[in-house]
Amino acid sequence: MSESTTSMAPLPGGHSGRTFVADAGGEQVVVRIYPPGEWRGAAAPEVDRSVLGLVRGLVPVPDVLEVRRPVAEENVPGLLVTSFLAGERGDLAVDRLLAAGDSEGLARLGRSLGGVAAALAGMPQLRPGPFVDAELRLGRFPADDLLEWAASRLHGWSHARLDALSDVCGPAQDLLDEVGRASLVHGDLNPKNVLVTPETLEVTAVLDWEYAHAGHPWTDLGNLLRFERHPAYVAAVLDAWVAVRGGDPDVVLEGARAADLWSLVDLASRAGENPVADRAETLLLAIAETADVHAWPFGR
Repeated sequence: MSESTTSMAPLPGGHSGRTFVADAGGEQVVVRIYPPGEWRGAAAPEVDRSVLGLVRGLVPVPDVLEVRRPVAEENVPGLLVTSFLAGERGDLAVDRLLAAGDSEGLARLGRSLGGVAAALAGMPQLRPGPFVDAELRLGRFPADDLLEWAASRLHGWSHARLDALSDVCGPAQDLLDEVGRASLVHGDLNPKNVLVTPETLEVTAVLDWEYAHAGHPWTDLGNLLRFERHPAYVAAVLDAWVAVRGGDPDVVLEGARAADLWSLVDLASRAGENPVADRAETLLLAIAETADVHAWPFGR
């Protein structure tokens, strides 16, 4: 990082503790740290730079200012330095709108976010897989079927609970297989990872691309609708997505819930690590117990 960079402070809202706001030559920048041994390997900062370059002009993202690979033998972390973009964090906007009972505002936010998901779902990839290098070459996921994925991840679940979940995973996988194509996926697209203009609720930045991969076109949509269930918001997200990508909103919603099972399984396997993983486990348990991908165990 440049020697002109002085103070650094953790960026609010994340669980990793690896993203900071820094002062560089009198201007604010965002610094993401990649420790040696990071789960994606030494190429992770370069992968993130390449993904940001891939989506530039299609969705709003910060400029990349500097990138450095980690050096494990010297215990030197990698980093990605990007421009600092203004805006209100999307999850804070949701809380504000819910507190005010502002259904129209939630609908405007939903339309903006649905448009982002639709744009990403229109960026084709050859097949599903993780990005493994700066050229965005594709690796292989450890499983290509929901039933196999659940069995490999949910080691703490009883056989009865896994059997109940399998009754959901089978039809969900069948529905996903009907689409038959892969697209770019942000992998963690939810209000917490976007910035919006407080007045218009238009998205000004899509952040935190560490989970980006080639995957199912419904995946980001499922993430957007996982925990935010206000009817005006849900309807607007779906309407915006369908307006660009087509389809029946009811079928697309079913598909989004099905696609999100992959992430819910992974998060539930890490329950106890952070509040999102804990909440995901509660939701996945309700889905298994009710055999309904639309289950909602959290009240109104």
